[in-house]
This record gives sequence, C-alpha cells and structure tokens, in this order.
Amino acid sequence: MCALEDRKVLKMGPTLACLTLLAIHLADAVVQHRSLEDARLERQRLVHRYTKVLNKEEGAIRLVGGDNEYEGNIEVLHNGKWGAVCDDEWDSTEADIVCRQMGFPGMRRYTRSGFFGPARRRFWMDNLFCEGHEQELVDCHFEGWGENDCEPGEAAGVVCYPPENALIPVATPIIRDKDLPKYPIHSRSRLYVRLRGGRSRIEGRVEVSLDGGRWGSVCADGWSLLEANVVCRQLDLGYASEAFQTDFFGGSNVSRPVLSGSECYGNETELADCLHHDASQGIISCHGNRQHVAAVICDYIAPDLVVDYLEIEQTAHLEDRPMLLMQCAMEENCVANEAYQIQRDDPHWRYRSRRLLKFTAAAINAGNADFRPFKEKSQWEWHMCHMHFHSMEVFATFDIFDLRGHKVAQGHKASFCLEDSNCLPGVAKKYNCANYGDQGISINCSDVYLYNLDCQWVDVTDLIPGTYVLKIAINPEFKVAEMNYDNNAAICDLIYTANFARVHNCQLGRP
Repeated sequence: MCALEDRKVLKMGPTLACLTLLAIHLADAVVQHRSLEDARLERQRLVHRYTKVLNKEEGAIRLVGGDNEYEGNIEVLHNGKWGAVCDDEWDSTEADIVCRQMGFPGMRRYTRSGFFGPARRRFWMDNLFCEGHEQELVDCHFEGWGENDCEPGEAAGVVCYPPENALIPVATPIIRDKDLPKYPIHSRSRLYVRLRGGRSRIEGRVEVSLDGGRWGSVCADGWSLLEANVVCRQLDLGYASEAFQTDFFGGSNVSRPVLSGSECYGNETELADCLHHDASQGIISCHGNRQHVAAVICDYIAPDLVVDYLEIEQTAHLEDRPMLLMQCAMEENCVANEAYQIQRDDPHWRYRSRRLLKFTAAAINAGNADFRPFKEKSQWEWHMCHMHFHSMEVFATFDIFDLRGHKVAQGHKASFCLEDSNCLPGVAKKYNCANYGDQGISINCSDVYLYNLDCQWVDVTDLIPGTYVLKIAINPEFKVAEMNYDNNAAICDLIYTANFARVHNCQLGRP
C-alpha cells in the first residue's frame, strides 16, 4: 500500500493511487526546487521510490502477517521472489529504515522471534548491519542473499507509526497486538502450568489453566528461551534447554490457546509474573499458525556465561589503523558504513585510516554445563582470513550509546570461533578452533578475544568527543540456553576525546 499523505486517493486502488500520487509529487518537485537539475534528481528519486512501492523492483519490501499495513514480518524482493528477513542482530536501527523506506514516519517498535507468525518463505537476509542513515534496507550490509542459519520462528518484524492523517475505517475497528495491554496474572487470577505430550516429564507443550478453568495451549508468537526458562523454574525442572514453536508434542487442544502475548524478562518465579494479554477477559491474539504452540525441554544443567568487565576496563584504548590492514575486517563488516563508501569512491582508500576503540573481551562459563553453539557442525562457516571455522554468527555485540540511550556507534563481529582459552587449575581444555575441532566453552574456562584480533573494536572515527555508554554483550539474542542472562553484558561509562578514551565504572547487566 502507499503510505502517503492523501489517503483518499487510495480509493482508486493501490496501483492507480501510487501513480496518481507520483504525478502530484513530481509536480510539487518542479515547484519546490530552484533548478531543473534539482527537479530532475528529485523526479528520479520519486520514481525509484514509487516503483518500489508498487513491488516491481529489486529490493522492494512489504509487511505480512499483521492486522494492518503498518505492521508485520518483513519480506524483501530478490530475483523476482519474496523472502523473509532473519532477526539476528535485528533492532530499532534496521526497523526504522524499513518504516521510512515504506513511507511511514518512523518505527514504533521492532519484533523478533516470529512475533507475527513464523516465516513462510525462505530467508533472503541475515545479520543485517545498518548505520541508520541508509535509504533502503538493501543498502545495509548483510551476509549475502540467501545466506543464513535461521529457523522459521526467527522472522524479523516491525510496527511502524502510521501517517498522521491516515484514515482507519470506523466500521471495522482493528485490534493490534501493540495496542493490547499486558499484565501480570497474579494481580487478579491464579495461573496453573503443566507440560503435556512429551516423552518424559521434562518436555512437552506448555498448557495453562486460569483459575482452575479449562486447560489450553499457549500461543507461540514470540515464544523464546526467556519464557521457557520461567516455565522450567516454576515446575522445578531446572532450566530451559530448548524453546519451541511447534505442533510436535500434539494434543487435541493445540488450536485453542488460552494465553497469548507472553513476554518474560527471564528471571520471574512463575509464568504468571510475566506480561500477557488479558486472558481473564478472553483476549487472545495469535498471528501465527494455530497448530504451532509454545513448548519446552527442561534440564537440570546449563551453562552460565559472565563477562569479565575488569578486562575491558584495563585494555580499552584508541588506535588509528590504516585501511590497508583492515581488508579482512572489512570483509566481515567490522567497520562503519562510511569506510565502505570511502572504499568505493576513493582510489587511494588503502592509505586512509579509521579510529578504533579496541579492548579485550573474555567470557567465563560459571555454569554446570558446557556452552555449545546452537548450529550443527556441518553448518559452520570457514573463514579464509582467520583460517578456522566460525560456529556462531552473533556471539557478542559491541555498542556505544549517548546519554539519551540512542545508539551512536556499534562494532560488528560477523561470527565467532568458540574455544577454551584459559581454564582454572585442574581443568583440562576441551574445545579448540584449530583443525575443525569441536567448539564451545567448558565449565570453569573462558574464551578470550584479545584486543589485537580483527573486529575486536568499535569504529569511532565519526564519533563526536563526549561522554557515552559502552555495552559489551555476549549471547545477546538468547540463542543458547543459560541459567540466566543477567550477567551477559558489561555496561560501562566511556569518556571519549580527540586524544584518548577511558572505559570505567563497568557493571554487569543484561544484553
């Protein structure tokens, strides 16, 4: 649909409406610009924009699965076929670009984990990395068309702000998930929880009963390890090792969910402490396949990664690095987008330099089980630059925020090899990156990424001197089960000047 100023034009139908609005805007462009050249460039931009709106050009995007044209999972057009976008590294920066590309004022919220239902097409894009100034989603860096390690439940989505004067028919009021309030259930009712359909008592589909009423399933939209961990804790079954959106565990009532909109922080005692749609009023909103319900597998052992924030404080420093020495890093999207613009436009780009905030990062496994990558070994990727396999696409993220909470710079480590770098006395190293060995982090061992390694930095070349917040997070997308995630990030104060940087006052927190 054309998310433009005059919604009345849409009565003509979407195609004619877009063409009509294009003609109006072309006329305005000639009036508003002082030269014919300006008008010509504006005309090219508008034609390009509306061609994409009409879904006839490479890189066009659309939203599917939502209740209206302003929300849904994102699909992108490539080689004449629509495909989904994976939620790896998906956040507000990428979501805002989607909304602006579609002509909406901006992003209201971004969604992950197939919030609007599982992806029903192949994934075209994964590990998107946007700076925020891009005009279209395809201008951002990503793994390559079709290169992904995503499951249908990892679809990225967005809820955009509608145009200010958008007309919504009053005869057919729309109830949107974002408008549905969410509450903890304990404030009014009692929620009983059980697992059914599993091969043992520690697995199965999640069923709930409100105040002793009928038992029913839980809508799987947005269901993740965070919610699954709470269920296992409530049932005294340890920790969640897997969270599913599936019909694998069967049941006659899987298509009759009695709870939806579940949203947990992960450390709640019971599922009733999490936020949900108001089931006591019969409000159920489930976008996905009704046969796909929330399910879990619990276990009494789990890893627990902790960021060594003292190492970050002690090793953080600035370095001006020639781009000639960063070619491997640039292949892995480890620099700001401006660097790629320089590479395209300046024939002498190799002699330019980038300013990097470098640091050593260490992840210690303080749990009672090894931390293992969620990808099968056959799916690991070989990297010629580093001469070893990478087993996780997003093991850590490095972000810098201003004091208002806006992201102003980010590091991007395309993928990781996990190994036992250091272990406590008496603990033997088990995992090694070399020679296609098994990867992971053993109990009481740590994986250390030294500051002199590629991509162990944030590109701060264009950062204005000032006071910021540096956040280093591991397992930031909760893809691998852990005991808890409250110690998976180091959140630090950053003082940045033209001559030096100081990282201090670090505290453990949540990704």
